[in-house]
Amino acid sequence: MIFNTIIPLPYYTPLFYNTMLFIILVAFLNLQVKGYVIYNNNKKEYASLILLLFVVFYMGLRPISFVFGDMGIYNKYFKYYASGGEITNYKDYVWRVFMKFSSGIMSAKHFFLVCAILYVMPLYMAAKKWFGADRYFIFLMLIASFSFWPYGTNGIRNGIATSFVIYGLSFSQKKYIKYALFIVAYFIHGSVIIPIAAYILSFFYKNTKFYLLGWLITIPLSLTLGSFWENLFMSIGFGGDRLAYLTDDRYLDQFSSLGFRWDFLLYSATAVYAGYYFIIKKKFNDKVYIQLFNIYLIANSFWVLVIRSSFSNRFAYLSWFLMALVTFYPFFKKQFFKKQQKVLAYTLLVYFGFTYIMFLIGK
Repeated sequence: MIFNTIIPLPYYTPLFYNTMLFIILVAFLNLQVKGYVIYNNNKKEYASLILLLFVVFYMGLRPISFVFGDMGIYNKYFKYYASGGEITNYKDYVWRVFMKFSSGIMSAKHFFLVCAILYVMPLYMAAKKWFGADRYFIFLMLIASFSFWPYGTNGIRNGIATSFVIYGLSFSQKKYIKYALFIVAYFIHGSVIIPIAAYILSFFYKNTKFYLLGWLITIPLSLTLGSFWENLFMSIGFGGDRLAYLTDDRYLDQFSSLGFRWDFLLYSATAVYAGYYFIIKKKFNDKVYIQLFNIYLIANSFWVLVIRSSFSNRFAYLSWFLMALVTFYPFFKKQFFKKQQKVLAYTLLVYFGFTYIMFLIGK
C-alpha cells in the first residue's frame, strides 16, 4: 500500500517505464564497459532477486482502478464472489475457482498481489532453468518487453496463462510437468490454445524453413484477402467466443488504430529476423531455441492473418510473449560475434527502445 500513498495514480505507469529505462541504460553501459552480463558474477544473483521483488510488489500493490483497464472488471468479479456469488460460467474454470477461493481468504488488494506473483515468478523460474546465473539479463528482457506491463495490469488472466506456458516450455525432461502447466494455462485463459497448438505442431514437424516461408506467405494473404480470415476462423468456431473480437463492431472503438498494422508487423519481424539469423545463417542447432522460434512463427502467422481486427494486439501477444527469448536466448548459449557483449548491448537498447517509444506515443 505504500506505493498508493506515495505515487499519484496518473504517474504510476510512467514511473514503471522510466525506472525500466534507467535499469536498461545501466545494463547497456555495463555491457559496453565490462561485458559483465555474459560472464559469471555473483552480483547478478542479487540483482535478479531485487528486480523480481521490485516488479512483483510494484505491480502487485498498484491501486485498484479502471486506469489499468480490465483490472476494474476483475475487481467487480472479486467483490461478487466475496459477497457469496457462485460460479455460473465454467469457461476458464481454473481461473474462476482461483478467484472464488481467493475472495474467501484475502482482500482484493492481496488478490492482485498474488496475481502479480503468478505472472512474474514463472518468468523468473524459467529464466533460471534455461540460463542459470545469466538469468538476470533474460528476466530483465522479459520485463522490458512491449507487452509485459499491459498484460500484468490489464490483461491479467492472459498474462498469467502465457507465463505458465513459458515455464512449461522450460521443462525439457519432466514432460508431465510441462503438460500439466499447459493444461492449467489453458483453463486460466483459453486463448493460449494457439501457442500450445503451435508447440504440438512444432514437436512433430521441426522444419524452421517451412515455418519461415509460411510466415512470409501470410503477409500477402492477409493484405489481399482481408477480413476473409476473421470470418473463416469464426465460422469454424476456432477459439470460441474469444474470436468475437475479430468481427464484432462493438469492439472497434477499443483499439487505438485499426487496419493493417505495419508498425506491429515490423516489430514482429525483428524476432523473425533474429531467429532466421541465428538458425539459418549461423547454424545455431539448439533444440530448445529452434522449437521456441517455430512456436513464435506459427502463433505470429495466425495473428498476421487477422491483423486488421479490433483487439488484434491480444492475438499478437500470443506470440509476442516469446519475443525476448527468441531475440536474446542465443547470446547466452554460443559465441556469434567477436565483441558479443557490445552487440548484445545495442540489441538491448533497440529492443527496449520500441517499448519505450510505444509507451510515449500511447499505442
